[in-house]
Amino acid sequence: MNGIHDMGGLHGFGAVEVEADEPVFHARWEGRVYAMTQQLDTRGVYSLDEHRHEIELMGTPSYLLDGYYGRWLFAMERILDRKGILTRAEVDLRLSEIGADALAPTRPDREARHWPLAPEELTPWGAWRRDRDADIVPKFAVGDRVRVRNLHPEGHTRLTAYIRGKVGTVSIVNAQAWVLPDTRAHNRGENLQPVYNVDFPADEVWGPQAEPNVTVKVDLMEDYLEREV
Repeated sequence: MNGIHDMGGLHGFGAVEVEADEPVFHARWEGRVYAMTQQLDTRGVYSLDEHRHEIELMGTPSYLLDGYYGRWLFAMERILDRKGILTRAEVDLRLSEIGADALAPTRPDREARHWPLAPEELTPWGAWRRDRDADIVPKFAVGDRVRVRNLHPEGHTRLTAYIRGKVGTVSIVNAQAWVLPDTRAHNRGENLQPVYNVDFPADEVWGPQAEPNVTVKVDLMEDYLEREV
């Protein structure tokens, strides 16, 4: 889907400011969000692509203002609520308990809570499948000229907008069994395929105002590409 999360090539955000002696986390809650998401990554609750798509559903102001870990928290809360693992009502109740400094917190009836997940409901987190590499036959080879397909899916995609329709040359073939994010994010299958690193001349991407003798390198799923003839 097209949205504010796809910021590649956008103007108006100013220079990237490098913070001297930047801490790993700027606030304690950021570290806690990181720890919670790392735990959930191992529990089969959702996949990497489902998590990324949930972040894409944030409103533009929140996306720009909430920061990296604020986006993670947004996605985590919504997915857990939707799957009945940790509901919005439970979160709100706990916040009210903390605000009232309750010594003996209460909990709503958890009979309907869908946890733990059954084995058939567990979702692999990672982006590739080592045991399926032998089934993958790359369509393109190093040196092939390819054009990026001009796709605008309604759901999740890892095909960044600024590279759509551009022509480049395959420089690396990652012939492992990589999961197609566009379908896995919506539970429509993994669609295993290679990933290619493609070189694009800067002027192909940015036009005549681009810096000369610069190459833009982009990793792209096989389904994002077509042969340039």
